[in-house]
Amino acid sequence: MRAYQLPKGGAGIDALTIVERPPPKPLYRQVLIKVAACSLNFRDYGIVRGGYRMPVRENLIPLSDGAGEVIEVGPGVLRVKPGDKVAGCFFQRWPAGEPGPHMHASSLGGSIDGMLAEYAVLEEDGVVKLPAHLSAEEGATLPCAAVTAWYAMFHHAKLIAGQTVLLQGTGGVSIFGLQFARATGINAIITSSNDEKLRRAKALGATAGINYKTTPEWDKAAIEANGGRGVDHVLEVGGKDTLTRSFGAIRLNGKVSIIGGLSGGAHELNPGLIFSKRANVQGISVGSMETFEQMNAAIAANAIKPVIDRVFGFNEVKAAFQHMGAGAHFGKIVVQLP
Repeated sequence: MRAYQLPKGGAGIDALTIVERPPPKPLYRQVLIKVAACSLNFRDYGIVRGGYRMPVRENLIPLSDGAGEVIEVGPGVLRVKPGDKVAGCFFQRWPAGEPGPHMHASSLGGSIDGMLAEYAVLEEDGVVKLPAHLSAEEGATLPCAAVTAWYAMFHHAKLIAGQTVLLQGTGGVSIFGLQFARATGINAIITSSNDEKLRRAKALGATAGINYKTTPEWDKAAIEANGGRGVDHVLEVGGKDTLTRSFGAIRLNGKVSIIGGLSGGAHELNPGLIFSKRANVQGISVGSMETFEQMNAAIAANAIKPVIDRVFGFNEVKAAFQHMGAGAHFGKIVVQLP
């Protein structure tokens, strides 16, 4: 089978190479997937370019997110069957509940080989069936960004209709957060440095958009947009350049879900920011298989269609990474396999 391989983490986009590998075979409670599409996350970009915080295996098949068709199952598999359209779970061994101590050792496209190959073997509890109305390309966008947004909003923040979430930027996590907010009656305020992206976000249901370049004190602008009251929840993806203002934007007892660090890791945190707002802060590492299934039920019930910025071919993977690095995308970047 053909697959992309990265010799080591941080080797760079040009180091990505198409190689031939033996087709994998499913073992006990494993399934073989014919991969139809993958999607990129900023974590994948960090692994390829360097600076990712977790260990990365050598000669890695990249990308955590992919979807396709089950074509073979190993002994003991009950949850899926050949012919099912499925997506892989980011963590292959986190079926439900609280994550175990070895969860990160099962992360696709980092600790273990990912989805950027013609075939992939996944754990039975490491796949979920796709909502029937989604294509493989749309399904491939879900495992990391969508599950992360869902877990942050409904497991950590426990948002309910009428509350307000502040979303940073217009990448995958934030756009999924916007779609989930609209489907559940939650107000969504979104930031961007691009007015056209803000216009598109409002068309998707954002109640307010803030250009953080022209409005540097966007935390105050968010409070004003929320009727003078701090927001209930922030999906914090920015890192060192945004974290302080995220605390400024929340109400007393508000919640901040720390998801990423697009501007670099926030190495110092003033405890006074937490005390002054009585804030609840949690780091988010995607979610379990059970969380993925709960989210898919909501996606199906509301006929939510993921926002895809652009679809690249299998031979255009380097261009896909360069497109992500340019930061011009709105929603998800997808790679389609032959």
